[in-house]
Amino acid sequence: MRAFLDRLYGYSGILAALCLIAICLIVVAQVSLRMIDNVVFWISGDRYGLMVPSAAEFSGFFLAAASFFALAHTLRHGAHIRVNLFIRKAQGIRRRLIELFGLSVGALVSGFFAWNTALMVLDSWQFHEVSIGIIPVPLWIPQTAMLAGLIILTIAFVDDLWQVLSGAEPSYMRHERAEASLAEEIEGEI
Repeated sequence: MRAFLDRLYGYSGILAALCLIAICLIVVAQVSLRMIDNVVFWISGDRYGLMVPSAAEFSGFFLAAASFFALAHTLRHGAHIRVNLFIRKAQGIRRRLIELFGLSVGALVSGFFAWNTALMVLDSWQFHEVSIGIIPVPLWIPQTAMLAGLIILTIAFVDDLWQVLSGAEPSYMRHERAEASLAEEIEGEI
């Protein structure tokens, strides 16, 4: 099960990266087509209106997908912004209770958002809602990426909660400790 979950979080991070690459490709295509259109205008005096249809919408869809697919991967690697003020000073059972509280709240909140996003996706699908751009995209498609990211985030919170309940430390603490030791090693070399 551990290998499956780690692959799930890794693939989620890969999907986020692919979405960012898609945004870059859309922007490069849009800029290139505008440049070609300007060169043709300078030569012939005619504009052909070369563009990527609904480029802004597709970029927005990919940005939302990248953001939500990255959530679980970011959590597992300790890169989410957390308030460490209380956690740093706490030791032993107090620290464990703070971790349990934070992970429980995270799991409940992300689960709540996942549930409501699922209802939104279902509504969009049932009522055939589409985007308002040049290319009408059924809204349930980009919303499904958001839902998938939230479900994976909820799984990651429950996974870390289970780890803490089992006596182990959460995944993000292992990554934070590894990064801290690497930073100390680099400072020692400087």
